[in-house]
Amino acid sequence: MREEMIRVHIADDHKILIEGMQAVLKTQSDIEIAGYSLDGQSVIDWFVNHSADVLVLDIEMPEKDGLEVLRSLNDNNRIPATIVLTSYNDTKLIREVLKLGVSAFITKEHAGENIIEAIRAVHAGNMFFSKDVRDKIVNSFAGNKTTKNPSLKEYFGMLSDREHEILALIAKEYSNKEIAATIHISPRTVETHKNNIMSKIGVKTSVGLALYLVKHEIIK
Repeated sequence: MREEMIRVHIADDHKILIEGMQAVLKTQSDIEIAGYSLDGQSVIDWFVNHSADVLVLDIEMPEKDGLEVLRSLNDNNRIPATIVLTSYNDTKLIREVLKLGVSAFITKEHAGENIIEAIRAVHAGNMFFSKDVRDKIVNSFAGNKTTKNPSLKEYFGMLSDREHEILALIAKEYSNKEIAATIHISPRTVETHKNNIMSKIGVKTSVGLALYLVKHEIIK
């Protein structure tokens, strides 16, 4: 039985990067390259008459940048699972692309080692972030205060004062033992609080929690 192929369209204004990525993807029996685009307008035009399972999209492109491409594809209900490929990993950009429905964010520096795993992850309906991006998000979360506003009232009402306290320490990557020593409770109690927090937010890991808070602009 022939395995299901994942059709991938690549959009980047550097032909050499596209050729390098094509060479990597062609080594995989379950991935098929469904064309490429060298500028943002070409991406939009291509998706008018074609489709792909996954779009690998550079943010910095001529004609229209990646954000404009995403908005256009969203408006026309043509957006596939998308991996953003960029030279930048600032949290403002990450937050913006998450709000546009992007499934993965990889810096170009680490594209080669992450692209295959990212394609399979987003095709399966999951999210993927290269390690440098995950670190950036978690560090941003740890170093910034949450911002309350009326639209977030429901979120802040979810957690107790103790859970907020533990949440801040989770973001700083404290272990259960370190959290327990810091706020003078048992590690088992910390674990209970952590499980409650994750359940309320609807995530499974501290990285997932940080992504949730960045996406919903709970941290700046």
